[in-house]
Amino acid sequence: MVALAARTIGGALRSAADRAPPGRSFERDGAGRRGDGERRACRGGIGMSLESIVSGTRAAAGLFDMDTRGLLEVSGADRVRWLDGMISGDVKALEKAGPGSGCQAMLLTNRGAIIADLHVGYRGDVFHLESLRSAIPRIQAALERLLIADEVELRDRSDEFAALGLEGPRATSILHRAASGGFGGLERESWALVEVEGREVLVAAFGFSGESAYQLRMRPEDRLVVEAALEDAGAGSGLVRGDSEALEVLRVEAGIPLLGAELDEDVLPAEARLEAAIANDKGCYVGQEIVARLRARGQVRHLLVGLRLETSDLPPPGTNLSADGRITGELTSVVRSPDQGPIALGFVRREHAEPGTLVRLEEAGGAESGTGVARVVELPFVAPTRDGTTDETGSGSSRVGREALPVRDPS
Repeated sequence: MVALAARTIGGALRSAADRAPPGRSFERDGAGRRGDGERRACRGGIGMSLESIVSGTRAAAGLFDMDTRGLLEVSGADRVRWLDGMISGDVKALEKAGPGSGCQAMLLTNRGAIIADLHVGYRGDVFHLESLRSAIPRIQAALERLLIADEVELRDRSDEFAALGLEGPRATSILHRAASGGFGGLERESWALVEVEGREVLVAAFGFSGESAYQLRMRPEDRLVVEAALEDAGAGSGLVRGDSEALEVLRVEAGIPLLGAELDEDVLPAEARLEAAIANDKGCYVGQEIVARLRARGQVRHLLVGLRLETSDLPPPGTNLSADGRITGELTSVVRSPDQGPIALGFVRREHAEPGTLVRLEEAGGAESGTGVARVVELPFVAPTRDGTTDETGSGSSRVGREALPVRDPS
């Protein structure tokens, strides 16, 4: 459907292979950035430490404000055929699986670089594309440019919902107690409608901590009722109320790349280790030929890695990394984990991506810092908790996820 001239493909491959390490120019307000004035999370009116929230989420569950996430709706008679040609996920497989199915996918440029990562939910007469809220207008504009005579409508529905995230090994059991009629869990990336205190809640099975997780959307006027029901359901299970700073630590510990930090139009899916968001057995889509050529060649020049920082001060994102006397990459997300200490995500050249490799932090102007070093480590920093009381939903996959319980009429 979307063909590229051979010279364009060759140029894109050369650019992908030979360019300098990727820069970060997009907004950095993703799944976990604490805004000005945001209070530290509380439970029972008592402020909780960052350590308590992070450890509590991994041991039990955390409830997070997710209003930095947005939702784009795709509808119309041509929605399946058209969307299947736009993104890397297998949209036709979602239609075959039926309402409630979902997958992780990428919206790519014609040069195979990342415009946005998406969580795609099929609801029958519409598809929902979930991503960073501030990126939704950009995603919508990119898709609208590819609408020609297709009977497709795109609608930004971000303002119509409040969003919460329930993360942790006891997330399923807490939602089971809060939902009217119970909740049996969902396969990863699946979507369902449940009822909480008489309020409809759209549930999607993915998250940002590496643990079992659900993203919950409800009408803004229903938010306080749903929050209270979840807090009551989790009161005896160790549920903590989280904030964006804690979620950012959890995300980096899990090694999950984020749009605006690790992901932008300078980055290829394979560089960010997001091959699982690519359906290799589907038809053509925007950027597919570049993705296929790179897969056949078997490597890219830069890779996302975890970095354990051996320095007392946290360097800012964008700090260059050097090895063997030359720049090899840069830091993209930096946190101080209560359990792991100073850690980061970043990109380095493939030859420096082996765990144990030592790289230096570069000061402004290119001078090597005398004490700033980092060691490449295998991701994730923290493995997900295994708890027999819940399903493990993880952080996303291009495979089709199916619901584990009936979904009501999506209209």
